Amino acid sequence: MRTLGTFDLLTPEAVLAAVEGAFPVALDGTIVTYPSYINRVYGLQTDEGEGLVAKFYRPGRWTDEAIAEEHQFLRSLADAEIPVVAPIADADGETLAELTVGDSGSEAAFLFALFPKRGGRNFDPESDDDWLRLGGVVGRIHAVGGIEGAPSRLTCLPGRLTAGAVEELIAAQVVHPDLRAEFEELAREIVELMIPAFQGSPLRRLHGDCHRGNILDRPGEGLLVIDFDDMMNGPAVQDLWLLLPGRADESRRELALLVEGYELFVAFDRESLRLIEPLRFMRMLYFLAWRARQRHDHWFKREFPDWGTKAFWIREIEDLREQSLHVSHALRG
Repeated sequence: MRTLGTFDLLTPEAVLAAVEGAFPVALDGTIVTYPSYINRVYGLQTDEGEGLVAKFYRPGRWTDEAIAEEHQFLRSLADAEIPVVAPIADADGETLAELTVGDSGSEAAFLFALFPKRGGRNFDPESDDDWLRLGGVVGRIHAVGGIEGAPSRLTCLPGRLTAGAVEELIAAQVVHPDLRAEFEELAREIVELMIPAFQGSPLRRLHGDCHRGNILDRPGEGLLVIDFDDMMNGPAVQDLWLLLPGRADESRRELALLVEGYELFVAFDRESLRLIEPLRFMRMLYFLAWRARQRHDHWFKREFPDWGTKAFWIREIEDLREQSLHVSHALRG
């Protein structure tokens, strides 16, 4: 049985040896730790100077099957000549490897994958054509995403994803005791309000975290979409609203152009635009649960010393309550 470990067990020597042992590459010893909230990501280099990126998945976050579905989606997108970074396969055609560290008394396992390094500059859309390009690349991804499903990945629906996040936060007892009842009442009330609005929504494989930080511009090549770690099933609008510069009612021009570019490749359900504010509320709760899983990491305690304090939860509940008003307005009119 695989024993889960903390990232503190990962040493540079272990990372280099694991990558060379699993994939047909010879490394020159270069290793750079990249900032990553959830996984551990390292920049490597071969003896020939080729840049590589090794991603070690957070233990217990995804099953082997879920990661395999991410990799399969990336390969399908790459085969369709959509600009993504697909994982490198080993000699047997496998893209997921495992590193075991420690001794027989305290062994821990980490799943990892290797990718070619692809750089680029941040893409900040300004012109109408820029927004059309953004919508078009998401549409191309979704055209492939609708061909197959991903049963092992999360489904972006409030009754599944968000209700689960609420239960996780309560069970972990991370909400300050003085505010737990208020948080639980608010979260459950809005989840129940949102559930009917998503009924009947067409679902497809999505990027899942499609904000502009995950879209790069490569001069001479075009846009590149990176980081499919949060790939999920859900309504198409989930991959569009995060690209907007503000709320939907403040970004009508940009939203219209995104949809126009999107529909060059796949149809879009305009009724789903009313789900944007509910999706924002869902993301806020999902992010809280996501951070809660990291709260024992040394780096997290150092970077976020007030996470989980009473003052922290007062601010979070105020933000959730404000967002709940936007949800109510969007769904009740």
